[in-house]
Amino acid sequence: MSINFGTDGWRAVISDTFTFHNLRMVTQAIADAVASEGWLNGIKITPEPDPKMMIVGFDTRFLSDRYAKEAARVLAANGFKVMLCQADAPTPVISYAVKNMNAIGGIVITASHNAPRYNGIKLKAAYGGSALPELCRKVEVYLNDNESQGRGPNLIDYEEAREKGLITRFNPIPAYQEHIRGLINFDVIAENPQYIVVDSMYGSGRGVIKGLLEGTGCEVHEIRNEMNPGFGGIHPEPIGNYLSALSGAICMGKGSIGLATDGDADRIGAMDERGVFVDPHKIMALALRYLAEKRKLKGIVVRTVSTTRMIDLLAERYGLTVYETPVGFNHIANYMLSEPVLLGGEESGGISFLGHIPEGDGIIMGLLLVEIVAEAGIPLSELVANLLADVGPAQYARRDQRLKRPVAKEKMVNTLVSNAPKEIGGVKVTEVSTKDGVKYYLEDNSWLLIRPSGTEPVLRVYAEGSSDEMVQALLAYGEDVANNVK
Repeated sequence: MSINFGTDGWRAVISDTFTFHNLRMVTQAIADAVASEGWLNGIKITPEPDPKMMIVGFDTRFLSDRYAKEAARVLAANGFKVMLCQADAPTPVISYAVKNMNAIGGIVITASHNAPRYNGIKLKAAYGGSALPELCRKVEVYLNDNESQGRGPNLIDYEEAREKGLITRFNPIPAYQEHIRGLINFDVIAENPQYIVVDSMYGSGRGVIKGLLEGTGCEVHEIRNEMNPGFGGIHPEPIGNYLSALSGAICMGKGSIGLATDGDADRIGAMDERGVFVDPHKIMALALRYLAEKRKLKGIVVRTVSTTRMIDLLAERYGLTVYETPVGFNHIANYMLSEPVLLGGEESGGISFLGHIPEGDGIIMGLLLVEIVAEAGIPLSELVANLLADVGPAQYARRDQRLKRPVAKEKMVNTLVSNAPKEIGGVKVTEVSTKDGVKYYLEDNSWLLIRPSGTEPVLRVYAEGSSDEMVQALLAYGEDVANNVK
């Protein structure tokens, strides 16, 4: 059984590796790990979580509801009281339920933004965020041990578990809505109602933003909000390439702001009133400026290594400390568990802010963007132009460069460091970082990040520059590196 339970859980192709049998085996390993000593790894949570309560949720993918029932059966057979969602729900909603209901952990059946043929499991811990890497490693140890010992999963009949009170169906949305109403200023939105198109990309975010905006006077037009496990043949990822339907709806006059969430709604993308994509870098920078200037909030700022330097320039202005982490929201969550984080996020659109759970959340960030536009009283395109005039210019691009042959990640990193260029595009390289891959910082605030994939012969190349020409020069350097791998 080739199951790798990584820091974001487990994902695999449905009917290939993602089968009912393997799902039960993984859930049994989760049950064993959660019940083991030291599961929370010393993290103090108040009030203390119920060691026998688990939350199970699921997204809109093929068979996700059935997989969730099977996971609940295994957990119930291991003595857990399982709260099972009545219907598909966003991952951040389920994560909030874990914390709010004082559960020891949670399972979400989802493959997030991956292609329709995939499904997966995300593991949540009692603090309302993804389980830390050491907790996921513990699951993998139990998984391998159970397999080597020939131990199968414990199982109980679903209806029997319901009758015994071991499995209870519930709706996690109302409690989440109440929490969000304490973090988003709906009065500001109601004073200047917006025309909004929400594209849930056939994912589990459907209906949630619209429900929260009821009573504000906003007109919300939803697209791609019906159940479609094939996701219309696209990856449910809120990036420009997959949002032509959202752009089309805006250009047809359906709204003046577009909000898009991914398959399980933990990522955000947006569009302005012209149907132009507003990427997570700009959303994060707008959010930081608003939270610091308008709400007068303080705290540290955490961003991944592939995220815009506009964040750094704004943080410097407001006297805020910035921490740069490797790619992956779990690194941001680590800070959110121990310090007041004003804003934490990554370039893929997983973002959260002060007062919320340590989890990327496309719902709350979409609503915060609506609040920002409503308070400013100007279109989103003007807000973005103003931001770029303030702390830009900042053009961003990413490319995945295929290598002719696999290269060991460590060897590639060493080569990139030892052969670091003196300049790129005529601009001096001032610093080299190896936090995650290799990042070259340039003296004009441009940067180039080259991250060798650990699983395939690919170089992930990220670039931010002061002009399109500079971005192209940075990407061209990354392409040369890929072409010259020996």
